[in-house]
This record gives sequence, C-alpha cells and structure tokens, in this order.
Amino acid sequence: MNKITELFKIKYPIIQGGMIWNSGNKLASAVSNAGGLGLIGAGSMYPEVLREHIQKCKKATSKPFGVNVPMLYPNIEEIMKIIVDEGVKIVFTSAGNPKTWTSYLKENGITVVHVVSSSVFALKAQDAGVDAVVAEGFEAGGHNGREETTTFTLIPMVKEKITIPLIAAGGIATGRGMLAAMALGADGVQVGSRFAASVESSSHENFKKTIINVKEGDTQLTLKELAPVRLIKNKFYQDVQHLYEKCATKEELIGLLGRARAKRGMFEGDLIEGELEIGQIAGLIHEIKPAGDIIQEMIADFETARKEVMNFDF
Repeated sequence: MNKITELFKIKYPIIQGGMIWNSGNKLASAVSNAGGLGLIGAGSMYPEVLREHIQKCKKATSKPFGVNVPMLYPNIEEIMKIIVDEGVKIVFTSAGNPKTWTSYLKENGITVVHVVSSSVFALKAQDAGVDAVVAEGFEAGGHNGREETTTFTLIPMVKEKITIPLIAAGGIATGRGMLAAMALGADGVQVGSRFAASVESSSHENFKKTIINVKEGDTQLTLKELAPVRLIKNKFYQDVQHLYEKCATKEELIGLLGRARAKRGMFEGDLIEGELEIGQIAGLIHEIKPAGDIIQEMIADFETARKEVMNFDF
C-alpha cells in the first residue's frame, strides 16, 4: 500500500494545498469526497471562522480532511485549541519551527505534517516527530523558501535524508507531474494552483479567470526581504519592482504591501492592486473545473503516463 494513502486513510495520494483565500470547507470536502485529502487553509481565517469551516466540512464529508496552519500567523494558540476541540485528525504546519506544536498535536491524537523547502528543514521536521513532510519547490505559488530549489532537485535530496513519508509540492498539476515526483522518491503530491482554479475554491471568480490565462513567465518570486512569495505580474507586482529599482528599504516594502493585500487580490478580486499568488504551473491550467474532475483527470493521466514509461525501450 502507498505510504500516504495508508497514513491518511485516503484513496489517492493527492493532497489539496491549504491555500489562503482559496481553501475553504467546500474545496476541502470536495477533494476528500473524491478520494484525495482536502485541507482547510487556516491562514486566512479568524479562529471562529476556522471553527465554522471545520464544522461545515465535517457535515459535507465522512472522509478524512485536515487543516493547514501557517505558524507565524496571529491567534495560533486559539487556532490549535479549536483544531483539537473540533476533533480534526490531520494538521499540516508551515512557516515556523515544527518543534513548537508537533508534540501538543500528537498528544491529542493528530497526524502532523510539516512543509519544508530544503533537506535541512526536512531533517529538523523529522527530528521534531512529524509523521511526514511536504517538500515544496521554488515553482510553487504563494510563500516559498529563500533557497530557490526546484521541485525536481529538492525531492531526491530530501528523500536521501529522511525516513518518514515524503510529499512533493510545487509545479504539480497533472498526473504526469505526479508520476515524475513519485519517480524521484515522493510518496504522494500536494497540489495547490490546480485546485485554486476549481469550482469549489473560495477565491474570487476574477482570480480564477486570471489563473487560466496565465502564460509561461507571468509569475515571479519577490519580496524576499519580507517573506518570499510568487506573484502574478500585475500592477501591484510592478509597483514592488519599481521600489526595488530605487533600492527600497525593508520598511518601504512593508509600507507598500500594507495589510490584507492578498485578501484584496484573491478573495475580493482586485486584479490591479491585489496580491495574486499562483504557481508557475498555472501556464498549464486552462479551465475552471470541479475538484472531483481534477482528481479523476490526474489519476487517468498518471496511469496513461505510467504505461508509456513502462513501454520505453533503450
């Protein structure tokens, strides 16, 4: 049996990324009902909003689902208490030290996965006692590691260092990408951008339509002085670049970013002044589809690609 399907008790080793402003209960439950693992993205939710999404998700699916928690966000103690109180069984942590909350979560019977961007951090996560790691490459949307290590390079490097299950993320939106990641040593994949452009995603329709029009080279990793993030090159992105040209200070960058810039772009649909986070793989996403259809297409594509590879002759 596959290590990831066994760990989470799911049908397919496909995890939906817990993306801010995209990953509400509708998307998480749809992915879980289709055989993957849906994640609610707590990073864009006040504690009581998170509780509401968890409760709605429990009503919408009898299958396993989890919550993604960026640990640098405020209200972390309250968020973790709600997760335990509501009986959530799977938590993905990111943007922080895995030692901080892993023991607490595991003591409450929760399976813990930590997101990393390097083999060094993967080892630290393993030492902290997590059950699996997500190794996320430079291609991914949203916040990234500063190392700029691509998924194709990162996965075998992490695989060489750890013994716990490994989930690949960054630049994966098709079954062929899934097969490639697993050939490199991953036990499963985490998919973000493809599910951002799903019917059930909680993001604004303007953002979803923008995703399917993204072309190769339309995204860039920026704002490394604050927290590296991959953005679509809209007006806000260009404003950031103009500040860089003037040798902007960290304080000036913070001033331009302001508050709720990601909410403005992805959730409220401001395509000009908003922050639009998406991965490089968006260039391969051409249609907004139901999450269940996305999973079935990935599995069919995976099987087709696997048969093709088996028929290679050297």
